[in-house]
Amino acid sequence: MMITPRVVIGYHGCDEKEARLALEGGLLRGSTNAYDWLGHGVYFWEDSPARAMRWAQDAARRENSRVKTPAVLGAVLDLKSCLNLTDPESIGLVQLAHTDFMILCAKDKVKLPQNKGVHLGARYLDCAVMQHLHTLYEKDDRSPFDSIRAFFTEGEPAYENAGFRILDHVQICIRNPRCILGYFRPLFLD
Repeated sequence: MMITPRVVIGYHGCDEKEARLALEGGLLRGSTNAYDWLGHGVYFWEDSPARAMRWAQDAARRENSRVKTPAVLGAVLDLKSCLNLTDPESIGLVQLAHTDFMILCAKDKVKLPQNKGVHLGARYLDCAVMQHLHTLYEKDDRSPFDSIRAFFTEGEPAYENAGFRILDHVQICIRNPRCILGYFRPLFLD
């Protein structure tokens, strides 16, 4: 379920100004969108600067995006107390949080959020479940997760009948800014 301290390299797609500010000693702004699949935090692609750049370029094309000039910022990450969703035990925790969240929504007569979009790109339910899991941990006075790591299937199949997709990746959500040991600029993005 939890990874013992593990240092990884992550890449964050962002606007050039945000990258510059971080390199000058600032902190990256965490995402708090209701559709962030791993919940709220700063998102990184593990070992994939090209995927981070693709995200930043796609973001720059969207109307009202805060990304104007696409950039990539590399980071050395200590995952600390990590909810590693490549581990079945961790998935079990998420399943329990989902069950509890469904019961809570039914009790409060609140409509359950739904994941939407192509390849479920807008993960409203997943975000709500992850945030609920963190709330349950806080209520039980358990140590919070500093980071979340998960494999994400995305894009079209790599070839006919493939189990791989062209945008598959490992994504990391950093909840605790102390997990970010330092930033750097990647030299090559190809």
